[in-house]
Amino acid sequence: MKSIRIFLLIALLSIIMLVNFVSALHGYRDTMAEAQRLFDRQLSASARLLADMPVATGAERVVAQPEAMVMQVWSEDKKLLVRSADAPKQPLSEFAVGFKEINFSGYRWRSLAEYFPDNGHWIIVAERSDLRYQLAEKLAIAAVLPILLGLPIAGLLIWFVVGRGLSSLRKLAEDLHSKRAEDLTPLSEGSPPQELLPVVQSINALLARLQASFERERRFSADAAHELRTPIAAIQVHAHNLESDFKGTGQTVIPQSLVKLEDSVQRMAHLVEQMLDLFRTTPEHYPARFEILNLHALAREVLAEEYPIFAQRKQQVELLGGRVFLRGDRFALTILLKNLLRNAAKYTPEEGHVQVSTRLIRGDILLQVEDSGPGIPEKEYPRVFERFYRVGGDRHQSTAPGCGLGLSIVQHIARLHGASIELGQSHFGHGLSITVRFKKAKESKDA
Repeated sequence: MKSIRIFLLIALLSIIMLVNFVSALHGYRDTMAEAQRLFDRQLSASARLLADMPVATGAERVVAQPEAMVMQVWSEDKKLLVRSADAPKQPLSEFAVGFKEINFSGYRWRSLAEYFPDNGHWIIVAERSDLRYQLAEKLAIAAVLPILLGLPIAGLLIWFVVGRGLSSLRKLAEDLHSKRAEDLTPLSEGSPPQELLPVVQSINALLARLQASFERERRFSADAAHELRTPIAAIQVHAHNLESDFKGTGQTVIPQSLVKLEDSVQRMAHLVEQMLDLFRTTPEHYPARFEILNLHALAREVLAEEYPIFAQRKQQVELLGGRVFLRGDRFALTILLKNLLRNAAKYTPEEGHVQVSTRLIRGDILLQVEDSGPGIPEKEYPRVFERFYRVGGDRHQSTAPGCGLGLSIVQHIARLHGASIELGQSHFGHGLSITVRFKKAKESKDA
């Protein structure tokens, strides 16, 4: 069953047709029986009318009668006195009072023999049965036909009534479809039909369990990241002190294990900060403070702050475009820009190129970051936003360390601003282009 509406339409029409068929069959039989009784009464009235007519007792008399009826008038001593033109000279039926079925002249006839003692005459009248049935069928069909013609109208009414009854189900489906992936707020129960209320309550119970599960995960990750900050900072201090002690003893070569320890601690500290940023920027939990911002000016500030990273790798970085204004959260957009710039610096080789641009196209603000690094295969585009996912894993061809959270954070902040993210190849011929499109942006005259 692919459609409840079609199923109900077919089921109800089938029931109506079955009931109407039984009713029509019963009505047809009753109509035919009543028509036969009516014709029999008419035949009996004709016989009485003939009995009241004066009839000469002399020679046989032949009279004209309608084609559908024949009659005979016999004397008490069984002498034919009057007959219709189509009636034979022999008795149409036995001289016995009552109705009978007879055959003559190639037709089936319904006959009636009546004896009238007042004048001593036998009256025999007969009607063609086929003509009687034709008239009876016309009466029966006239009674049944409106029922059959009403079926299409009933089908249309059922279609609209069932559609009206399923409107609550369609509204529930629309409410679920319009929910964003991160929106786990309960559905508004309102006043749904009694049959739909358990479904709404079950969905809300499921959403509540999911919300609690995600909240536990978020709280655990955030608490774990906070708790890890202190021991990581202590390890960094001790590692720095240990390096200073080695240098104080006059040794010029730092042990390789100490170098690896410092790198690992630095990587762990970066992971903790990224985890904190990830859960701080979750759209449904982030306390956003929106204001009118000059995105180009904000990009320039972040680029100046992160410039030492590019300078250390001798990379060329440029900022293009002009002033564009949007309504956004400054802290969240700063984190977004930092992650995009750090990713570009990390995966672009030394002396490579990074280009940042802001522009307004058909009412939308575009923030684009392009690099001349190795890029990402197109088939990997859908997965790079997954948490802790890195193309090629830890053996990424760039050999750059990472934790796979940067683009997840960028996606959270983009969703917070109702923006979309587009990936593609940069204009350098190789490398990655990341475009954040802020929908329906409005340009402002003030910075």
